[in-house]
Amino acid sequence: MKHTLRAALVAASILPGCALAQISDDIVKIGVIVDKTGVYSTNGGPGAVKAVEMAIKDFGGKVNGKPIQMVNADYQNKVDVAMSKAREWIDRDKVDMIIESTDSAAAIAMQKLGADKKRVMIFAGSASTALTNKECSPYGIHYVYDTYALATGTGRAITQEGGDSWFFITADYAFGHSLERDTVKVVKELGGKVVGAIRHPLSDSDFSSYLVQAQASKAKVVGLANAGKDMQNSVRQAAEFGLTKGPQKLATLLVFDADIKGLGLQAAQGLLFTTGFYWDYNDETRAWAKRFYAETKYMPTMIQAGAYSATMHYLKSIQATGTDNADVVMKTMKATEINDFFAKGGKIRANGRMVHDMYLAEAKKPSESKGEWDIIKIKRVIPGEQAFQPLSENTCPLK
Repeated sequence: MKHTLRAALVAASILPGCALAQISDDIVKIGVIVDKTGVYSTNGGPGAVKAVEMAIKDFGGKVNGKPIQMVNADYQNKVDVAMSKAREWIDRDKVDMIIESTDSAAAIAMQKLGADKKRVMIFAGSASTALTNKECSPYGIHYVYDTYALATGTGRAITQEGGDSWFFITADYAFGHSLERDTVKVVKELGGKVVGAIRHPLSDSDFSSYLVQAQASKAKVVGLANAGKDMQNSVRQAAEFGLTKGPQKLATLLVFDADIKGLGLQAAQGLLFTTGFYWDYNDETRAWAKRFYAETKYMPTMIQAGAYSATMHYLKSIQATGTDNADVVMKTMKATEINDFFAKGGKIRANGRMVHDMYLAEAKKPSESKGEWDIIKIKRVIPGEQAFQPLSENTCPLK
């Protein structure tokens, strides 16, 4: 702890604005913007708001004697709503940091706003690697996962096990495109091929025509480059079509604990996926998750756990430097290693990517489960430097 605090103070001391060590407006304001009722509401949603609230409470409700306040909003899966709310928070309410669980298109728009307004933006729920490539910002941190890590974990594992021909069913917006693109790259690097792809709108309810085309393609693997309720509907309908019982394998490229719970182990058993957190991984994760469960009556996803961790890291950086100045805080966050229940040895690169271990996971069989939330087993750890895009491939000018 002394080492990381010393690093933070050194980082702050080299900045020309350090003499202005103070809390603007005598208050630290955090904005949390999520999908509260839509397709992604169980993955981040109200649970992410609760996680940030827990972090503020655990921090004591104050930093350097100044109060910490939180505001939150539902962005309704609309980019214009997300932008309007974020701009209002910054311009009217003087919010210092915004943390999100939105779609990638909304996140990219907020990244640009953060750069323009010089406000810290933390991305806990969106996945596009554009956030740390061409759309990177000195004020943006991509904290939990991204499409490169998902493709590296799940795509690599399934292709190496013989799934060398793929057909993609992809959500038709920035996240889905990025996830498909990154997975295709992995498949081709391993000698596999892509025989086809089709895109669907967000919050689609009928996947029958897409699944018929996937079956007709004769691909060994049907890759689902979607998430939330779209992914759940895809899996359920694939089972109804008999796709999961035939020669084809279903690859779910973004899955959360809440998805497995929603599907039930009878339908989800055997699904391979990549995650950045599992509540039952060790004593530390279990201890925090049980506290979260006491507040919400469900176990946390990686977005919710990551939102807590990111908020604590932000507040500790303010505490260490004595200011909420975005330039000082960002320098300190990047200079300070993250060691908590969510990440060990986590580091934020210059391009904003927080590098930490990821996990290849598998949904348990019903016979393996010993309780309501005993639903996943971790097959292996994917070291952070392997999980995330190498800087040699990165296009962010900040690297």
